[in-house]
Amino acid sequence: MERATLLRTISCSSSSSVLVSARFFSRSTHRLYRLPKRHRLIPNIGHSSLFRRHIGLVSAASRPSLHLKKHFSNFSVQAVATSNPQSAPEALGADDSVAEKLGFEKVSEEFIEECKSRAVLYKHKKTGAEIMSVSNEDENKVFGIVFRTPPKDSTGIPHILEHSVLCGSRKYPLKEPFVELLKGSLHTFLNAFTYPDRTCYPVASTNTKDFYNLVDVYLDAVFFPKCVNDIKTFQQEGWHYELNDPSEDITYKGVVFNEMKGVYSQPESILGRASQQALFPDNAYGVDSGGDPQVIPKLTFEEFKEFHCKYYHPSNARIWFYGDDDPTERLQILSEYLDMFEANSAPEESKIDSQKLFSEPIRVIEKYPASEAVDAKKKHMVCLNWLLSETPLDLETELAVGFLDHLMMGTPASPLRKILLESGLGEAIVGGGVQDELLQPQFSIGLKGVSEDDIQKVEELIMSTLKKLADEGFDSDAVEASMNTIEFSLRENNTGSFPRGLALMLRSVGKWIYDMDPFEPLKYQEPLKALKARIAKEGPKAVFAPLIEKFILNNLHLATIEMQPDPEKASYDEAIEKENLEKVKASMTPEDLAELARATHELKLKQETPDPPEALKCVPSLSLQDIPKKPKHIPTEVGYINGIKVLQHDLFTNDVLYAEVVFNMSSLKQELLPLVPLFCQSLLEMGTKDMEFVQLNQLIGRKTGGISVYPFTSSVRDKKDPCSHIIVRGKAMSERSEDLFNLVNCVLQDVQLTDQKRFKQFVSQSKARMENRLRGSGHGIAAARMDAKLNVAGWISEQMGGLSYLEFLQALEKKVDEDWPEISASLEEIRKTLISKNGCLINLTADGKNLKNSEKHISNFLDMLPNTSPVGSIPLSSRLSPTNEAIVIPTQVNYVGKAANICDTGYKLKGSAYVISKYLNNTWLWDRVRVSGGAYGGFCDFDTHSGVFSYLSYRDPNLLETLDVYDGTSNFLKELEMDDDALTKAIIGTIGDVDAYQLPDAKGYSSLMRHLLGVTEEERQMRREEILLTRLNDFKDFADFIEMVKDKGVVVAVASPGDVDAANKLRPNFFEVKKAL
Repeated sequence: MERATLLRTISCSSSSSVLVSARFFSRSTHRLYRLPKRHRLIPNIGHSSLFRRHIGLVSAASRPSLHLKKHFSNFSVQAVATSNPQSAPEALGADDSVAEKLGFEKVSEEFIEECKSRAVLYKHKKTGAEIMSVSNEDENKVFGIVFRTPPKDSTGIPHILEHSVLCGSRKYPLKEPFVELLKGSLHTFLNAFTYPDRTCYPVASTNTKDFYNLVDVYLDAVFFPKCVNDIKTFQQEGWHYELNDPSEDITYKGVVFNEMKGVYSQPESILGRASQQALFPDNAYGVDSGGDPQVIPKLTFEEFKEFHCKYYHPSNARIWFYGDDDPTERLQILSEYLDMFEANSAPEESKIDSQKLFSEPIRVIEKYPASEAVDAKKKHMVCLNWLLSETPLDLETELAVGFLDHLMMGTPASPLRKILLESGLGEAIVGGGVQDELLQPQFSIGLKGVSEDDIQKVEELIMSTLKKLADEGFDSDAVEASMNTIEFSLRENNTGSFPRGLALMLRSVGKWIYDMDPFEPLKYQEPLKALKARIAKEGPKAVFAPLIEKFILNNLHLATIEMQPDPEKASYDEAIEKENLEKVKASMTPEDLAELARATHELKLKQETPDPPEALKCVPSLSLQDIPKKPKHIPTEVGYINGIKVLQHDLFTNDVLYAEVVFNMSSLKQELLPLVPLFCQSLLEMGTKDMEFVQLNQLIGRKTGGISVYPFTSSVRDKKDPCSHIIVRGKAMSERSEDLFNLVNCVLQDVQLTDQKRFKQFVSQSKARMENRLRGSGHGIAAARMDAKLNVAGWISEQMGGLSYLEFLQALEKKVDEDWPEISASLEEIRKTLISKNGCLINLTADGKNLKNSEKHISNFLDMLPNTSPVGSIPLSSRLSPTNEAIVIPTQVNYVGKAANICDTGYKLKGSAYVISKYLNNTWLWDRVRVSGGAYGGFCDFDTHSGVFSYLSYRDPNLLETLDVYDGTSNFLKELEMDDDALTKAIIGTIGDVDAYQLPDAKGYSSLMRHLLGVTEEERQMRREEILLTRLNDFKDFADFIEMVKDKGVVVAVASPGDVDAANKLRPNFFEVKKAL
């Protein structure tokens, strides 16, 4: 799963990092450090990363950028970047007469140059359903169906329905066909999203047969779901009362209920919801489409059914197809479904009303759960939020506002962001700049970690800085850097692991859902050209100052949100819930209680009873004959420049050169390890002798597509010593490769590590980020902690990105003031130890011509590197005490982990382990931890390099009960019966993960990871053959090895104080308690 990458690849990014964006390009795709706008059917925490880590290995896109809170959502998407793209044929599309016969009329047709695609908008004549059919040469095909689903309250109907419709349908009447697709398809994307006003169901696959299977399951699910006639699905996914015995207390259970409890435990999520609801008090955005845990139990099954009937109708649907499949086949599939319906009134009833602008600003004060140990006076948050317009912006204005947003906030050197962080008034930025996913755009900016006495100062500083920017404008270097960043992002079109067609779909739907032109968001060249010409002619101030004045300074629709830490809030919320449930129980007769206990048992029995084999056969699947026998090949040539090893990958990259420079970290003193992430950030965000950091940042933005620096650590199979490196990643247009390597050298050798004030900011930002991660991604903290108890690589990683790192930061914050010379000297020692020609490795990805042209620049770069000898070493015995640990935080949900090194029992890696791990995720752990237990996620991971097999849960209402599930895994495998169809699905699904779709930069990066970790092409072939030959006996044999996790595993839970106390009462001294936050 992604968690290993998250733990072991802590990144620090330059101004125009690997994922960068302006708001105009940010309506869709995944957003880091943005106010949350949507909920997923399954959490984005990676169920199958072990395949990507250890066979396909880490994709470049999985490494998070810690400093860019926003990035372009890939406004332009070129159809193909893995082979030289050809212009799509002019006639590519369904024949008009065929479309007419199938019941569709063509509304409009365009060739979209920006994505080399022929796009046709159809309307289904009978129902009014609208279809965008986008044809090109991209093999990663995408389908999506989107419904406008405005909620009227915060019961979470759209969100619960999004979960529920995929739990069985007319053609696929089993418990969860969605899970069967997770098990056994080659999907490159499979999920669903709930926005504040719409619900999206997208799928993607590179295999045409598999793609149409996915499409059919999704269409049947949304139009003919079983859930509207099955209250048990509503109870499972939404909410229900649970009572195992009439003598016990009643509790709430439900997947969405517990997911939202987790969301409402995160201060920034609470802030995001408060901001949205304050800005939009009079329309659908004034309530929470995801559901408020205090309101969700008010939802009735009848309301749930009515909502589906009202909005899940073709008349209310926007349908998207994208890729290289047959456009006529798309319409044929759709007509079979759409023709079964008549038009209805949903398009009128689902329209989103605009929010009228305020006549005066408002202020809202909210509380969030905080620890008793925290200094409450210094943990306030304040955020200023403007609604920019009563109507959607026109394209030219939207582009200009997005560009302005990037100028003000898009990089560490951007003035609004820089001034706020340098003020010392807070620890980190909150808000997200311009947000344009909804009908009307917003702008949000603020700080967290603010003293109560400084709240007004923050507000005044924001307003005075904005006024200064309106009065003085932006310098030409900043404008050039932003423009290059935007144009580079558009040309590169790097959507990471997110399918390009899906990024396009979400961008198009952002207009289309409001009855606007779906083509317009796909075309950027002319508007961008016009904006550049206007800036050149009139100057930046003439373009941007009026926007700041109109949309912000003179705009009275301002909602200021002040968040106050409250150590009593978590216990108060729990007390209210307990009181409500006690009232419910008191109102029941003994007969009622007996019936509730019976219903609870009946629901659990249904949840834990597998579908019969004959039911499973109805879900379409591939056969093993559809699966390639050889792994995907990445061209790799190993050579030497100036005696340094260079890996070269000859791939089409649209003239972009991707480069990694790798330095050995094994010689670094262990006491310096926690400083490494801050060292990486300092390299990119401090100045040189000749340039302030702002100038350096802008130079990187003007000349490259971004530079990032981060540590990477992993165990290496069959070796005692870990793999431990610093990786410098950079990218640029090939003609600027000399600039790229000169700037990398400047960052590594010329940056002066002496700016005490900026370093203290980095510490505060990192501490705030780690605190946020502890609340929102506790499973990652638990996983890091377990790894640190079990192997040296895990210990190193935890020192740089786990709870130990947070504790280090808390102590360092004071030390910066008291002993800066020693810290500065330590940073310089890290540089002298790491930055050396000795042990250096270069990795390059581009086409052959550009690889050849870059060699002379690499030679010059290597000549400038120092030739120092490594000194010292990290003791191989370093690891944390293997005790069970509970990390206590103010939360309503838990993150529960258990792990052991199964190679200590003599296990030798076989490819079948990948199949078994994936199967456990999608059966035993899914059914018991999520479906029956009510957690948002439950999964296992086998790190094949270290031998650590681990279990983790996510937003989990349970603690000891989840550990009992983990301990039952080996018995589940021993007693497992599986027919050939189920085994084939498990194998195919595993191959789908192994063969995960990758863009060129990710392919080059994966090859680098394999090289560092000693994974050869011969081993990849051998593991693939072992996967394809997996048999039932392999499952049963594996059970004996993971029995060790039950007997000798170490437990780490990030959990609430109440649940930990209860656990230690039931099992005395089970947990060693550690308070955090």
